[in-house]
Amino acid sequence: MNIESFHDYCLSFSGIAEEFPFDETTLVFKVMGKMFAFCDVDEFESINLKCDPVKAVELREEYP
Repeated sequence: MNIESFHDYCLSFSGIAEEFPFDETTLVFKVMGKMFAFCDVDEFESINLKCDPVKAVELREEYP
């Protein structure tokens, strides 16, 4: 996945806002004012997603 496809995917949902609240390279996606995903637009090496803590442990155990 590249930054363009990630950006398009996030904006494909309704009610999504995008902004740079921290600095000029950290792109944040929000729904109803709450952050659900963010990434660095210059070095798109990973994304960070909000997740239920229990589900996050399960996903970390399942995927490298």
